[in-house]
Amino acid sequence: MRSLGITLGDVTGIGPEVALKAVARELGADTVTRFVLIGDAAVADHYCGLLGLEGAVPAWKDRDTAAGSGSRLYVHDPETQPLPADLPPGHPAASLAALRWLEAGAKLCLEGQLDGLVTAPVSKQAILETGTPFVGQTEFLAAIAGVPRPAMMLLGHDDRGRWLRVVLATTHLPLAKVAAALDFDSVFSAIQRADEACRLLRLDRRRVAVCGLNPHAGEGGRLGTEEGTVIAPAVEKARALGIDCHGPFSADTLFHRVYAGDFDVVVAMYHDQGLVPLKMVAFETGVNWTLGLPFVRTSPDHGTAYDIAGRGEADPSSMSAAIRLARELGTPSS
Repeated sequence: MRSLGITLGDVTGIGPEVALKAVARELGADTVTRFVLIGDAAVADHYCGLLGLEGAVPAWKDRDTAAGSGSRLYVHDPETQPLPADLPPGHPAASLAALRWLEAGAKLCLEGQLDGLVTAPVSKQAILETGTPFVGQTEFLAAIAGVPRPAMMLLGHDDRGRWLRVVLATTHLPLAKVAAALDFDSVFSAIQRADEACRLLRLDRRRVAVCGLNPHAGEGGRLGTEEGTVIAPAVEKARALGIDCHGPFSADTLFHRVYAGDFDVVVAMYHDQGLVPLKMVAFETGVNWTLGLPFVRTSPDHGTAYDIAGRGEADPSSMSAAIRLARELGTPSS
């Protein structure tokens, strides 16, 4: 039986709500997965009560203990004291707790106690305002796992079942720093990650399309040189190793071709180049999958949504999709 950890994220946002709504859905449809909520036990009990789930959720001890239990829903609260109730949006206590829960989930995965981790949203701004250096959950988890070059894949489908899959060559960077951060290794690594992700998804094809950085893919060097000096050499090496890789292409037309089925995954050069089209077609079903970690990690493709937190209005579709992908990718064990 699989054991998936689900961090509650920033409890002053919609993380706990979408996490528990999604778990409520999955418990009815999935009989082979244990769900371990990682966060404040009182918050978990509160939302379970609202959704008619188990009253007092049992504490997670370890996989062996769970194997002898009849429950499929647990909570792992690594804190010694509960969070204060009714914290305002972005409160430092909630932000710092979310980071500790994220670290706890990663360590449980590295110890083999969990088969994967699904992470609810946190606020980068709120975390930075505590004085804690923070780039993003992707980078935070990679540092814990000792992975030098993780990659973000965002994937989702529209209401007609047409998929868009995007891997980023750079992740959370100011736009002014993207060109300097792009080098042969970052682009080539992203291409390799994209190809491997398609294999793990068991796709029939693994055609990788690579974006240029500049408008019109640099127009032969007149609008930028990165295509010729960095991106094209990475594509050529990938093709020499047998990866079905093509590009660099102008991004303004490439996504239309991918959406039409010409390619199976896109390697984008920076965050918004890849995520704007993805969220345009798959905002409610989009999933963030961290490639390169020694464990499965997915997350919903949205933020904390402080403006609707606590109203019961949050849509759990993206969290449900993240759970299903983690379940599909995770290795079942006893």
